[in-house]
Amino acid sequence: MLKLVQKFLQINRYSDIKNEFKDLFLSHPNYPSLFAITDSFDLLSIENAAVRVSKEQIVDLPANFLAYFKDELILVEKAKNFVRINTSKKSGLKMTYENFLLDWNGVIVAIEPNNVVARENLKVEYNWVKYFLPLLLLTGLSFFYHTYSLFSMVFLTTSIIGLVVSFFIVQEKLGVKNSVISRFCNLSINSSCNSVLNFDEGNNKWVNFSDLPLLFFSSSVIALLIQPFASSVFVGFLSLLSIPIIVCSIWIQKFEIQKWCVMCLVVSFLIFTQSVIWFSSDLFTLNFTFNTIFPFLFSFILFIPIWAVIKSMLRNILDNDNSLKELKKFKRNYSLLNFLSKKVIYPKGFDDLRGLTFGNKNAVAKLSIIISPSCGHCYKTFQEAFDLVLRYPDKIFLNVLFNINPENNDNPYKVIVERLLTINRATPGKTVEAISDWYIKRMGLKKWLKKWHVDSVSMMINQEIQKQYEWCSKNNFNYTPVKIVNERLFPNEYELSELKYFLNDFMEDVEEVLEKTA
Repeated sequence: MLKLVQKFLQINRYSDIKNEFKDLFLSHPNYPSLFAITDSFDLLSIENAAVRVSKEQIVDLPANFLAYFKDELILVEKAKNFVRINTSKKSGLKMTYENFLLDWNGVIVAIEPNNVVARENLKVEYNWVKYFLPLLLLTGLSFFYHTYSLFSMVFLTTSIIGLVVSFFIVQEKLGVKNSVISRFCNLSINSSCNSVLNFDEGNNKWVNFSDLPLLFFSSSVIALLIQPFASSVFVGFLSLLSIPIIVCSIWIQKFEIQKWCVMCLVVSFLIFTQSVIWFSSDLFTLNFTFNTIFPFLFSFILFIPIWAVIKSMLRNILDNDNSLKELKKFKRNYSLLNFLSKKVIYPKGFDDLRGLTFGNKNAVAKLSIIISPSCGHCYKTFQEAFDLVLRYPDKIFLNVLFNINPENNDNPYKVIVERLLTINRATPGKTVEAISDWYIKRMGLKKWLKKWHVDSVSMMINQEIQKQYEWCSKNNFNYTPVKIVNERLFPNEYELSELKYFLNDFMEDVEEVLEKTA
């Protein structure tokens, strides 16, 4: 039946909420009834109608609809001279209108087609191998086609080291903390990479001074791999031209900031080393050719826009992470939790419900979850709730209740609730294993029923299921899971696992009540 309705949703362009429907439908207390379908449609804001029409109105019905045919729910697709029938077992069966009308009882479920084209969120997967693979291939090809002299190898080695250090400089500048680099940057009280790197905070944000080493060394590495010897000459010349910038950087660190950036000093040392090697070699010349200049200039011009885009993306990611951290702080405000926690409409009779209980009955946080054995989200809810009890057995008391219609004999999962409550009453020591097999281990229905066989289900158990179902209906809980903490609904804006952040606040509330009554 589920796949049939999902296909119905897909035909009407609701493919993006098929999984949401599945969760709502399976968790409905009246699953798998027609009301469970229409009620789930309502919760998803899908306009729908379940009506009985005369057979003569078949021509006026929508192009597709759900119908009861031979006491079975089917999906009907109308054509000019025939209807196409889809059942839970078969699909695409063609039938004349006359034959269809003979066994159709006139009941249909129709929905309003979705005329809004849904936008799918773009998922960007960052696979860093894709970015490093071209460089690795280029390095391999370079060593295969070129013979590196000692002069070229020194420049390539120092440039690679400079590229790695430059990467950590940018990382520190963006605020991405690395414990190893942090210790390296704070070797003494006079060293602070962060102070130096943020000194130009008011300058141009598109390309900062901290970006220049990364651009220089990345361009140098690419140029040296393309033209090892010729590029070494030009890179050495540029290193010599960079000496005034190095001197200026050291002067600023020494006299203005009065802090040393260890990584900046490493970069300065590498550039100074390259300039000295070039200046002292017999290749010292200013007669540069096109082959000498082009590889570096091409790489440098290419990397500037690429780095600008990457840097912008990184800033957005880091800003989002920071915003998320602030949001978490905001959510953990106990006053906000109290504001979002709504009172149960009709609490009368709640204390009389007898479910499966775990933990300390005198705990400061009394957590009740109302679940269904056919609910997909209930697996996670029970596991989170049970984990909380295991971790804080003295502070959290868990009461597990069920929202399932005891008169709905078509629901194959009803027997699970009956047996769980029976096991809990007859052999309470086995309750944890029985409920864990279903909600945590997610054992199959047949396997679970075979393992947890009971002789009979007493009238008292059926009455308890009825009582829980009626209490849920009275409070309009036509869904699961429902989470109640200290007689208030736990907000949907919170994960149940976040309850642990408020245990001390609950304790303070209890202490205040005791002081007032003392």
